[in-house]
Amino acid sequence: MNKSCDVPVLVVGAGPVGATLANLLGTYGVGTLLVDRSPAILEYPRAVGLDDEAMRTFQAAGLAEAMLRDMIQNVPMRMYGARKQCFAEILPATREFGWYRRNLFSQPLGEQTLRAGLSRFPHVALELGVELVALEQDEGGVTATLRRADGTERQVRAAYLLAADGGRSTVREGLLKLPFGGQTHAHKWVVIECDRDPLDAPYTALHCEPARPYVCLKLPYGLRRWEFMLFDGEDESQILDPAKVRELLAPHVPDPDALNVIRARVYTHHSRIAGSFVTGRVCLAGDAAHLTPPWIGQGLNAGLRDACNLAWKIAWIVGGRLRPEALQSYHDERHAHAKAMIDLADRFGAVLSLRNRWLAALRDAFFGAIRGIPAVRDYVLQMKFKPMPRYRAGVVQDSGQAARDERVGRMFIQPLVEKDGGDFQKLDDALGPGFALLVRAPTAPLPAALDEGLGRMDCRLAAVALPRSGPAPGVRPPSPAGMSLLEDTENALHRWFAAAGADWVLLRPDRYVAAAGRHADMHGALERFVAEFLPAPAEPASATPVLEAAA
Repeated sequence: MNKSCDVPVLVVGAGPVGATLANLLGTYGVGTLLVDRSPAILEYPRAVGLDDEAMRTFQAAGLAEAMLRDMIQNVPMRMYGARKQCFAEILPATREFGWYRRNLFSQPLGEQTLRAGLSRFPHVALELGVELVALEQDEGGVTATLRRADGTERQVRAAYLLAADGGRSTVREGLLKLPFGGQTHAHKWVVIECDRDPLDAPYTALHCEPARPYVCLKLPYGLRRWEFMLFDGEDESQILDPAKVRELLAPHVPDPDALNVIRARVYTHHSRIAGSFVTGRVCLAGDAAHLTPPWIGQGLNAGLRDACNLAWKIAWIVGGRLRPEALQSYHDERHAHAKAMIDLADRFGAVLSLRNRWLAALRDAFFGAIRGIPAVRDYVLQMKFKPMPRYRAGVVQDSGQAARDERVGRMFIQPLVEKDGGDFQKLDDALGPGFALLVRAPTAPLPAALDEGLGRMDCRLAAVALPRSGPAPGVRPPSPAGMSLLEDTENALHRWFAAAGADWVLLRPDRYVAAAGRHADMHGALERFVAEFLPAPAEPASATPVLEAAA
């Protein structure tokens, strides 16, 4: 990092993606300034769904349990046809990443938790009512002009700027002027939230009714949300009139007059993605980088994937543990998957929004026919249609073996493991925040030079033992030299190694597989990885300044 910088990282936008970025950077020890133009958390209806990958990201930031306090876990999603029959249900049983795949929350409460989490870090500062109005970048960093609500301005010099400033991103639109390709959907939707939930319906329901498609879902603390499609010619200001709101709700509740409508807002849905997520030392994340229609609840989750991918790379680059050119891998790894999630949401929206009664009837008949096919039913129920990220280029290393390389660039599993001392933890908690090398039945200590290289990249070394491998109750196998010992209590790690045809796996801080192989090739493969992605040993790690909050 250029020592003339005031702060290593400036994050613009303190919504859930920006606040998650700042918490992750705080966890990694990186000085960070987080700013947002709004003086307070926005209270209008926004995202409600969080998946298992998002929960794993919060876990990495040390906030998973705090987020769970205001969340409903393991919520089914049902799709209803024109005759109000359920033709599909989605409720994944898998917890391969350590968390349930469908959870509901209140975004304002979630943002409160994320912002409160920043207080743990003396090197992270949050400033509200501060707007980014200009930026310039050069080879050494980014110069940002920040304006307070009273009109006063100051300049902040940062090594990197991360823009999480929403769909109308000042950074993307006004300053970088990047293309934002895609479409704006013709039909608008009105979103209505009420308290004192009058329905016994603890699930998300997509009602694909040609008369007026709508969504109905339960939220924490007695809230319920409805989303109704607006027709051509319906005025959005009139639709928000209290009488009209109750007219929309009347067919769906026992007593519409008893409802307390606390929020109502009209939304336009977009399917758009920036041409590039990385421009020099400026990166886009969340809605600033891509806009996803809400039909599968992946808009915010896609942004949190951005945060998880980007934060560790920035932290390792700032700390001298990763080559600066590796930042381009953020775009290479995230752009294609973000586009895939947008396309999936578009397809779901097309199914939900059919207004032609004949086409709707054909849709319902088709889904009714295939529902009895076990493989198809499982495909839908277990949410196997959701494309999982697979990074074929970026901070990953192929071995040339198909069975192993199929798992390289994918998220690693997260079972429970037993640590030294008998504590049971989720795998990520047992490994800590950096890289991790997991070895099945290690055969020999690592060479000193390789051990030094792994140490420079902050890599934890762990041996994986079968459960209850000791000779007697309470007696654990000895830990190999320089490694901690993790007992595979669920036999999940050994099944993974067997299926991959591997004896070791290198995990990135975001818990994607960076490399894998056999004992015979471990030293050579790891040496190549260190040589490819780490700066030369002579390059000193930059000190991370502690950032004081502005007065």
